[in-house]
Order: sequence, then C-alpha cells, then structure tokens
Amino acid sequence: MMSVMRYPEGHKEEVRKRILAATAKALRAKGLDGVSIPMLMKAAGLTHGGFYSHFENRDELVAEAIRLAAETTDRGALSDDQSLAESVERYLSPGHVAHPEMGCVLAALGSSGPKQQAPVRRAFADVALGFIRGLERKLHPASPAGELSDEALAKAATLVGAVMLARLLRDKALAGRLLEAAKRHVLA
Repeated sequence: MMSVMRYPEGHKEEVRKRILAATAKALRAKGLDGVSIPMLMKAAGLTHGGFYSHFENRDELVAEAIRLAAETTDRGALSDDQSLAESVERYLSPGHVAHPEMGCVLAALGSSGPKQQAPVRRAFADVALGFIRGLERKLHPASPAGELSDEALAKAATLVGAVMLARLLRDKALAGRLLEAAKRHVLA
C-alpha cells in the first residue's frame, strides 16, 4: 500500500498567500488585462493546474489581490504612524511613480476598475473608500468615524491623479514638477 504524502498544516494558506502576493505585484506591473492565470501561477512558482484548489475563478483572485495591494499602501505610504507630510512625500515620490508594481493599486489600476466584473469592481470601491478614510484620519483624527470631508476627497483625488499623470508624462522634469506641485497643493 502506498502512503499519501501530506503537506504540513498551514501549507495551503501559505500557498494562497504566495499566489496573492505574486498576483498583486503582477497586476500593478502589467495591468488587469496583461496577466493570465498560467502566468500568475508561474510567478508564484506553481503550476496552472493548482489554481482552482485555491480560488473559484480569476475574478476572485484579482479582487483579493487588489485588496492585498491596498494593504501594502496602508502599511507603507498611508501608515497611521506617519504624519500627513511624510505620507504625501512617500506617495508622491519619483520611486512610487517608477515602480507601480510596488505601489498604490488605485494609481496603477484604478481607471480599469469600472470595466471589471462585479467582484473586482467591489474590491476597487472598497479600496478607494479605504484610501479616502486613511487620509481623513490623517487630516481630522477627531472627526466622527464614517464622515468624509471634502478636503479628504479632494486630496485623495490629487494624490492618485498626480501619480497617474506623472507615469504618463515622458518628460521626467515635468513629471517631477507635477509631483512637487501636487505636494504643495495637498499640504497647503
């Protein structure tokens, strides 16, 4: 009788996390339409065949990867232990512009969100709201939970829009000026 080899406890969850991390990075680098399940599984060091033991479909994977990517921004540029000025400096940096695969999922993929299937649209909506709420906490820490100021809405739009525009510009000097102008505006 052949014995069945068992994986250690927690193996499946670790593999799932690896798939999500690879997907979050690949999506931000190549776009929502620029990656396939076989490519994503390969990036995670796995075969395509194992995909369905972890996710029901591509939309589930993409939605969860978008949420994971947003957590990276929340722990990084929008971390609660940073001041507004520190967060803005980090978010509107040339490094963030140059490396969408490591940055804010809204700036990298947000404009594609409305064209996606419902689970992915919901993930983008949740992430956008979370981003605005993170700014609101920095701007008005004592304001009642749930209330969003026009100031937070405008500053969120400026931050995300500035990174998106800077990525589009071919003139690095102009992109740098755009980031500096956005910093001054957000911090005014």
